[in-house]
Amino acid sequence: MTVGEFAKQNPLNVLCMPEAEREITGCYIGDLLSWVMGNAREGDAWVTIMSNTNIVAVATLTNVSCIILAENVTLDEQALNTAKENGVNVLSSNLSAFNIALLLKDTVV
Repeated sequence: MTVGEFAKQNPLNVLCMPEAEREITGCYIGDLLSWVMGNAREGDAWVTIMSNTNIVAVATLTNVSCIILAENVTLDEQALNTAKENGVNVLSSNLSAFNIALLLKDTVV
C-alpha cells in the first residue's frame, strides 16, 4: 500500500507528502536516532515521538517511506520545511505507536 492510500484510510493527519506513491513495506518504531539509522529498513513506515529536524535526516539516510508522529506530536516549522525540501513524507496521529503499528500490520503483510 502506498503512503497516500494509508493516510486516506486511517486516522492520520498529512503534514507533508511530497511522495504519496512510496510503498510501505514494513514498520519500524523507535526514538533513539542512532538505533533507527542502524535498524530501520528502506520502505518502512517509521513511527516515533521525536519531532526535531534530525528525524528528517535519519529518514533520508534510511530511505523510509514515511515518518508517522504518534501521540499528537507536532513538527516545528524548520523540520517541516526540511522534510518538504528533502521529499520526506510526514504524517501525525493522536494514536499511540502501538496502535499505529496495528493499523500498519494489515498493510505490510
